[in-house]
Amino acid sequence: MNDVQEPKPKYKTFTYQTNLKWIEERAGMIHSEGKPDFRVASPPEFKGEEGVWTPEDLFVAAVEACTMTTFLAFAYRKQLPFISYESKAEGKLEFVDGSYRFTHVVLKPEITVESEEAVEQAKEIVHSAHEKCLIANSIKASVDVEPEIRVQ
Repeated sequence: MNDVQEPKPKYKTFTYQTNLKWIEERAGMIHSEGKPDFRVASPPEFKGEEGVWTPEDLFVAAVEACTMTTFLAFAYRKQLPFISYESKAEGKLEFVDGSYRFTHVVLKPEITVESEEAVEQAKEIVHSAHEKCLIANSIKASVDVEPEIRVQ
């Protein structure tokens, strides 16, 4: 018998699961265990519903939320004295090579820090968060981050 153990992988693998059920017309209900269900539909420009989250909204929101949560993880680790983080995001959907796809996402985070000394640190952290955002790294569309850092 050989008692040599296999080395453990350096990085973990994670799995995320959602369930989707068609309910009517061009709409469905998304479910993920332990989270609130919500309605999704095609956007109005594709004969869908007004006022309902769409896959297109969720795509842009995923890039935006990933960048924010990555920023927060880095900011806490580096003890950045920040007061607030808010952002706006815009995704450009274009017809390219015979089908629609997102070609560009622009994120505009507004970060407020406690001092002038923290401005450069906040810039470094938000750009690092952008580089490490797993959602942005997983898509074809280019993603730009245009932060505004303020001192309060």
